[in-house]
Amino acid sequence: MPLLPRSAQLSPRSAQLSPRSARRSPRSARTAAAALAVTAALTLAACGSGDDGSAKSDNGSDSKAVAQGGDDFAKAAEQTARMGTPAKQGEFPRTLTHARGKTELKKRPQRVVVLDVGELDNVVSLGVKPVGYAPTEGDDGIPGYLKKEAGTPKNVGTINSLNLEAIANLEPDLILGSELRAAKLYPQLSKIAPTVFSIRPGFTWKENYLLNAAALDRTATAKKKLAAYEKRAKALGEEIAAGDGGKKPTITMLRYMPDRIRLYARASFIGTILDDAGLPRPKNQQVNDLATEISPEKIDQADADWIFTGVYGDAEKTGRSEAEKNPLWKKLGAVKKGHAKDVPDETWYLGLGVTAANKVLTDLKIHLAP
Repeated sequence: MPLLPRSAQLSPRSAQLSPRSARRSPRSARTAAAALAVTAALTLAACGSGDDGSAKSDNGSDSKAVAQGGDDFAKAAEQTARMGTPAKQGEFPRTLTHARGKTELKKRPQRVVVLDVGELDNVVSLGVKPVGYAPTEGDDGIPGYLKKEAGTPKNVGTINSLNLEAIANLEPDLILGSELRAAKLYPQLSKIAPTVFSIRPGFTWKENYLLNAAALDRTATAKKKLAAYEKRAKALGEEIAAGDGGKKPTITMLRYMPDRIRLYARASFIGTILDDAGLPRPKNQQVNDLATEISPEKIDQADADWIFTGVYGDAEKTGRSEAEKNPLWKKLGAVKKGHAKDVPDETWYLGLGVTAANKVLTDLKIHLAP
């Protein structure tokens, strides 16, 4: 049997009830019992499951197609749009249909745990300060653009290595996440608290936002914020065109990662923003997929009027240095004109919510319509 991550193990000491813990409220006792049940379930799961490589997390969806490419990927937004609840504003109990079935919420949630930055952006934009948050790998804090409004949520592991005991100890009344990230942990999570999953993060961000809002009884607010964003994106595209004789520039979204170089395509978070603003892409990026991947030797495939570059993690561990030493990089039109710009990875690629989307629009305006 493989060893469990330390965060998922209960030490002998933690398994014993102290006099103080013995006096816990019935709710606390139920949560403690759930934590023990979750740990036992995770032990069994560790014995019988392996990494199928189908998603970014070993605990994610078994469907390879939902991660990138394939029918499941293409249909994710359409399917998520059909999820939610028929309940009216303020009506509880309410039942939500979501990626893992149906979940009943007996009252408006007050203690929310979010399992990815997309859900964090969503709840914070709706005025909710979560009690727990799972950051991306290598980042143990709240994204800078959300720090002022997010409060002080407790760390519950990372998106790929959730700490179930930490989640249970927070006594949440709602857990928000996605099937892609944590499908295999849904049974354990739902024993801790009502759990609502979208299919995946990314280009489905608007549908995910409305699903999360339905769980929080804040649908009206979410719709207003989305409408304002879309109006702003359209106006920005028109402003950019007006400033260049009616022409809109082509844009490449280039991202360096430790194991790959990506040109982000239409079915990505940033791809939806560019579409909403009516900003075109080079022909090799006009595909309904998350991204295309290139080698440093093929960096000329990033050619466009403007190139916006993000870096995930430590730049020295990516192929950026090698790619930009390539003579082909220096010959690109955008590079020659000074139109190759660095952009914040945490909003352009990791934000995955309406707050980040508006930050991207602000950056686009600075560069393209000053």
